[in-house]
Amino acid sequence: MIQKSYDDSASLYLIPTPIGNLDDITIRALNTLKTVDEVLCEDTRNTGILLKKYDINKKLTSCHEYNEDKMIDYVVSKLKNGYNLGLVTDQGSPIISDPGYVVARGVIDAGYNVISLPGATAFVPALSSSGIEPSPFLFYGFLNAKKSKQIEELNSLKDYKYTFIIYEAVHRIKSTLENMLDVLGDRNICIGREISKIHEEYTRGKISELLPIVDSMKGEFVIIVEGNKEIVDYSNLDIVSHVNLYVEDGMKEMDAIKLVAKERKVAKSIVYSEYHKGK
Repeated sequence: MIQKSYDDSASLYLIPTPIGNLDDITIRALNTLKTVDEVLCEDTRNTGILLKKYDINKKLTSCHEYNEDKMIDYVVSKLKNGYNLGLVTDQGSPIISDPGYVVARGVIDAGYNVISLPGATAFVPALSSSGIEPSPFLFYGFLNAKKSKQIEELNSLKDYKYTFIIYEAVHRIKSTLENMLDVLGDRNICIGREISKIHEEYTRGKISELLPIVDSMKGEFVIIVEGNKEIVDYSNLDIVSHVNLYVEDGMKEMDAIKLVAKERKVAKSIVYSEYHKGK
């Protein structure tokens, strides 16, 4: 399905809300909240506080991760009847480690407009302030809370050579850093906490340096993680040259063949055959 520029039909607006400081909301977001017919929100109480600050009075309807599937028909029926809807989460941009994707996908599949407004997202200021190479980067979001699953995820990120970004909660931050140290090694990281709030803070250093002090940190965390800088790209070398590189460094021939097979993710027999054919 190809969807071009937005038409004049009813739309679902994804509206970012402040992640801490209530002044961090755009004029466009406020104007959209004023003009939509209804606001879908993660928690009506939290959204009510925000709207009250800006003297906005709207019908609020709960739409969160536990009822999104059931909300699709409701939202589409509203759009079908010409109503414009806003969707907000408690903090930040909908869908970015927050609810909203299921409803937005359902609206798109039904052929209606989904219009996302730019605005507050915690990982952007955290990345900018981290002192770690900002581009390219991978936004990963929350790791699995279960240790075995989290280790699997970290293993999938271990060889990633670019900066990646993780969200974490206060009650899991220490165990997550311990798992990161075990799986990733002692990387440079930056922990941003309470971004845009009174106690905003950035702590930078090696994982091992931050582990002893992390218990004293409170709030919501964004972890900026340096990519794997130890990976060397040998893709420009043929197999013979690659093996010879290690042999010339003093490695035994069979050990060099095994290492090349591992780095190229091919069978050892293939490297052995190619090496001896090309010698």
